[in-house]
Amino acid sequence: MSGRPAVATLHAGARDAREGDRVNTDWIQTVVWVGLTLLLGVVEVFTLDFIFIMLAAGAAGGLIAALLGAPWWLSTIVAAGVALLLLSVVRPRVLAAFGRSADPHRTNVDGLIGLPGTVAVAFTPSSPGQVRLANGETWSARLTADSPVRTPPLGTPVVVESIEGSTAVVRLGERATS
Repeated sequence: MSGRPAVATLHAGARDAREGDRVNTDWIQTVVWVGLTLLLGVVEVFTLDFIFIMLAAGAAGGLIAALLGAPWWLSTIVAAGVALLLLSVVRPRVLAAFGRSADPHRTNVDGLIGLPGTVAVAFTPSSPGQVRLANGETWSARLTADSPVRTPPLGTPVVVESIEGSTAVVRLGERATS
């Protein structure tokens, strides 16, 4: 007999089995994190939108936590936390640095700002007229408050400054002021 009680030997054997399983789990966890990091990095190469690279960095954080001995659930929390932090803080700054923070295509009313046109129906300070814009649309219009001319003649070039409701606020174009 070894001098150890039988119950202690049984518990020691169970503990050794658990520790053996832990080594296998750590190995599998490491392979999963490395694979996920690489997969997300490859997906980023094809999308180029800085989302998957942030997720890959989160997976790398999970890998580091796993290598430091964290259980799978803790390394998953670390990966999610790192990814969320990068997506919410770092990604907007990276997009701004690359000039991709806003949609470069102006649409709808935003697309009309700066658009040239001509006076189609004469207007006075008290009654709005109409302008035909370069895109072919006709809008009711009025001049900006600081315009030197209050009644522009037909055909006068104008540029859209803003849209207020269904009325284009226009300023005189370059040819009209020179």
